[in-house]
Amino acid sequence: MIDLKTVREDFPILKKTVNGHPLVYLDSAATSQKPRQVIEAVARFYQESNANVHRGLYQLAAEATDLYEEAREKVARFIGADPKEVIFTRGTTEGLNLVAYSLGEARMGPGDEILVTEMEHHANLIPWQLLAQRKGARLVAIRVTDEGQLDLADLEAKLSSRTKVVALTHVSNVLGTINPIPSIAELARRVGAVVVVDAAQSVPHMPVNVADLGADFLAFSGHKMLGPTGIGVLWGRRELLEELPPFLTGGEMIREVWIDRATWNEIPYKFEAGTPPFAQAVGLGTAVDYLTGIGMEEVRQHDLDLTARALEGLLARDYVEVYGPKDPEARGGVVSFNLRGIHPHDAATLLDREGIAIRAGHHCAQPLMRALDVPATCRVSFYLYNTQEEVERFLAALDRVWEAMR
Repeated sequence: MIDLKTVREDFPILKKTVNGHPLVYLDSAATSQKPRQVIEAVARFYQESNANVHRGLYQLAAEATDLYEEAREKVARFIGADPKEVIFTRGTTEGLNLVAYSLGEARMGPGDEILVTEMEHHANLIPWQLLAQRKGARLVAIRVTDEGQLDLADLEAKLSSRTKVVALTHVSNVLGTINPIPSIAELARRVGAVVVVDAAQSVPHMPVNVADLGADFLAFSGHKMLGPTGIGVLWGRRELLEELPPFLTGGEMIREVWIDRATWNEIPYKFEAGTPPFAQAVGLGTAVDYLTGIGMEEVRQHDLDLTARALEGLLARDYVEVYGPKDPEARGGVVSFNLRGIHPHDAATLLDREGIAIRAGHHCAQPLMRALDVPATCRVSFYLYNTQEEVERFLAALDRVWEAMR
């Protein structure tokens, strides 16, 4: 069990008041708060070890390089990967764009198909749209059931010899749905398709081992898992990373350069052009240490407990419409809902007056909003620093919003 008193002491922002109320931060799906250990690690790097990595022969540069590569090793252990398969990016979005571009150059042609789902974040949809347009390929969407689950029968029906890529989220940032990646990867392998997973909402919240998932690529962001902004991770199978061309070019990702040609560096550096986010990597490594110290099984159970109470409370209110699976075990720590006849922006604004921060909008998932037949939703999302008391405060405040607005 997480020692919430000790954990909350590590997060300075949780002492903040908003509109005269203690902050209740329920938007960790957008970005998590940062513990002082991460904040101090980044500051300490700039104060004591700041130098560009991999290039300098002097001691400070060697120290910075060691810290950067140590962070890569920590991330690799965290997801059960080989460090050479771990590429540092600016975030999930860059990682997914990298895969879409490089796979497109190496493996896509006219008539090929890319399977996505109706529940994708735009970051795992628009790169594939552009790839399909560029290569004359076709984008095919797997539908979402009325219960908020991926329709696996529809997936099987749409998989074919033309399918080159299956790109999907591990945990929906709107519905909270946990998709069965190992089963989907097994189906995709039968037709020789590459599986690309948006893990932005899963890696920070539950144990994830890339070998167990069976996917070919996996992308996630540091800022959603207690780390700094401006850094993410793309994991890919070594043989695919060796095969694919680079996405960005310039310094660091080269071996030799002539005026008219160049050869590429070894992986992962082939995909890390320019000065990398080395200070952010140190912060991410510290965030991984923090999560590892607590234990990802404990983080998952804590999310589950909070989600179960929120679902129970929301489903008991007849003025609330909840989207996604009703079983908390089938969800990550995300719950989207609407108040009958009240615009999500109005609900979120009134909750903010009581210091309760939630998200309202289309959550970068407009195709899913159309499938749900709503313009937007409210969304609460939890993390290891949230409490049951905060869930109760949120539910009580929601009743006051309803009374004020109905």
